[in-house]
Amino acid sequence: MNAMSTCAWNPAQLLPWWAELRIDVQLPPWSVESDLRRLQQRMQRPGDALGQLAAIELPVPGFAFRHRQADGEHYVYVEDLACGRLAGYTVFNRLVELSRRADPHLRSPHSRYGHDYQRRGLASAVYRWALQRGMCLITGRRQSRAAHALWTSLSRQHELGYVLLEAKRLRWLGHRVDPDLLGAFHTRMVLLGEGWSCGHFCEATGADRAALAQHVGESG
Repeated sequence: MNAMSTCAWNPAQLLPWWAELRIDVQLPPWSVESDLRRLQQRMQRPGDALGQLAAIELPVPGFAFRHRQADGEHYVYVEDLACGRLAGYTVFNRLVELSRRADPHLRSPHSRYGHDYQRRGLASAVYRWALQRGMCLITGRRQSRAAHALWTSLSRQHELGYVLLEAKRLRWLGHRVDPDLLGAFHTRMVLLGEGWSCGHFCEATGADRAALAQHVGESG
C-alpha cells in the first residue's frame, strides 16, 4: 500500500475519500442555545472579559464578528445585529496531543451556532478568516456532520492533507489515504493556511514524511 502522495495538490481527488471519516453525534439544540444565552449574558455584564472584544471585518452583512485571544487560543463570537442576539461562536483550540514544535502552527476549530444561524455561511467565514491569517487547522478525533461538510467546502480553496497524530508525533500521509487508514483513530485532517505548502508544514511542525510501512507493521 502506498499511502503517501507528492506535494502536487488536486482538490478534486479528495472528495471521494471523505465518506469514511469518523462522525460524532450531533449536540442537542437546547444544549447549544443554553450555552449561547450564558455567553451573551457575560458579554452584556460590565467588567466581564467578554464585554469589550475587538471587532474583525468579515464579508457577512448584518453580523458583527468579535475576536478574543487567550493562552494561544482564538475565540470568534458572531452577533446578529438586527436581533442583538449571539448567533454562535468558533473556538480555535490548542491540542495537548501536539508537540511543542507543532503547537504554534496548528489549531483545532470547534463551532456552536444556534439552529436559526446554521447553514448561513457564518462558520465558513470565520474559518476562512483564520486560514487567510496563515493559521493551519487540524480536526479533532471526531467531527459533526456540519463540520465535515464545511471542511469539504474549504478544501476547494485551501490545501488539505492527512496526518497521523500519535504520541505527540505527526506523520504526513499525503492528500489521499487508504480507507482503512482514514478511519483509524489517530488519523486527522489538516487544512493549510495562506502561504503554506506541505513541505513548509512538515519542516515547521517536524512532521515525518517517511513511508508508513513501519507503522502498518506495528499496527498489525
